[in-house]
Amino acid sequence: MTEPAKILVIDDDESVRKVLVTALEDEGYAADTAETGGEAIRKSNANFYNLALVDIRLPDMEGTWLLSEMKESTPKMVKIIVTGYPGLENAVDAVNRGADAYVVKPFKMENLLATVKEHLKKQEAERKDSEEKVKEFIEARAAKLEQGT
Repeated sequence: MTEPAKILVIDDDESVRKVLVTALEDEGYAADTAETGGEAIRKSNANFYNLALVDIRLPDMEGTWLLSEMKESTPKMVKIIVTGYPGLENAVDAVNRGADAYVVKPFKMENLLATVKEHLKKQEAERKDSEEKVKEFIEARAAKLEQGT
């Protein structure tokens, strides 16, 4: 049995965090929370998360700035911006700073969960592809070593 995907919910609104954690855990994911960007950075540096749901407005920083920070420290983590402040400028900034998706509040939970599932599937496919490439490299190298070349 595989381990459930780990998701970090970053939002300063406690009710939003609770609703998202409940919905994610009901889907079989392991969910954790952070109230601020600083807390999210500390947690993502200390723990592995497959995906982060990032509010665009946090008490200590903009979510887009947090994306830049997390892109450097956790490049393989999927990052989805969740915002109540939709706009073309915010969307472009989020994508330029590493957002994999952009969800507008209020959202339908089934749509958000579908977005999470889609991006986790892509992440898993990329991981398997990388593992296959490493395996092929090792096998090719071992064959060369056996041949003495």
